[in-house]
Amino acid sequence: MPKGYWVSVYPTIDDPEKLDAYNELAGVAVAAARGRVLASIGGRVDAHEAGIAERVVLIEFDSFEQAVAARASAVYQEALAELPDGFERDFRIVEGLH
Repeated sequence: MPKGYWVSVYPTIDDPEKLDAYNELAGVAVAAARGRVLASIGGRVDAHEAGIAERVVLIEFDSFEQAVAARASAVYQEALAELPDGFERDFRIVEGLH
C-alpha cells in the first residue's frame, strides 16, 4: 500500500511565535495518526524555479488514507482554528509511489 505524505510550504510567516498553539495541536494530531516528520522547521532548503526557500514540512503516514484521515481528525481541525491571521501556506496530501 502506498504511503501518504503531508507536504507544507510556508511562503509567509509574519510572526512565527503565533504558530505555537497550532504546532502543539498539530503535533498531537500527527502523533495520534502515527505520522512521522521527515523534514521540518529549520531544515535546509535549496529552492529552484518558482520555489521559495522558506519553511518546508514533510510528514509521512503509512497510507494515503491515513494521511487524509489525520487531516480530517477533530484534533487537527482544532489546530487549524489556531492558525493566525495573515498566515499563508501551501498544503497538500500526496500519495507515494510505493
